[in-house]
Amino acid sequence: MPVLQNIAAIAKGMSVTFREMFEPTVVENYPDGPGPLKGAKFQERYRGVHVLQRDENGLEKCVACFLCAAACPSNCIYIEAAENTAETRVSGAERYAKVYNIDYNRCIFCGYCVEACPTDAITHGHGFEIASFNASNLVYRKEQMLAPMPAHMGANAIFNRDEVGAGAPSLPVQGS
Repeated sequence: MPVLQNIAAIAKGMSVTFREMFEPTVVENYPDGPGPLKGAKFQERYRGVHVLQRDENGLEKCVACFLCAAACPSNCIYIEAAENTAETRVSGAERYAKVYNIDYNRCIFCGYCVEACPTDAITHGHGFEIASFNASNLVYRKEQMLAPMPAHMGANAIFNRDEVGAGAPSLPVQGS
């Protein structure tokens, strides 16, 4: 009897295989799809390339507290702190991250750095195309991860005249 049961189990498995062979193949049109993601679909909670956020004034949120580097299990975050001065204001606090590097050769996208940050300065973005043949290209610097300026402070200063009229600075703050 066990032989008949084994044959029945194999036949059941093969029936699934044969049924799937004649179904049309469903694929995502990734390399040639429309839009910025080229047909790729991912969940909202997807952990992609990190983004260093700015506050509403366009200043960097990172205060160089080193908590993200301390929480990182793969030791891939390197930070050098510097002091803000009155003429060069980079962040809203006393210090800012002069150097902020993440080595994606070592990063495991665990999200511990995001959870450890007290100012919500570092978040996971949705970038996913970071593959490279050269390992040195996978060390991202602060300039590569920094979020773009708000629309009323960037190259498009007349985008939101109401905000500028209400007191938002019309030009980027010196040093950011």
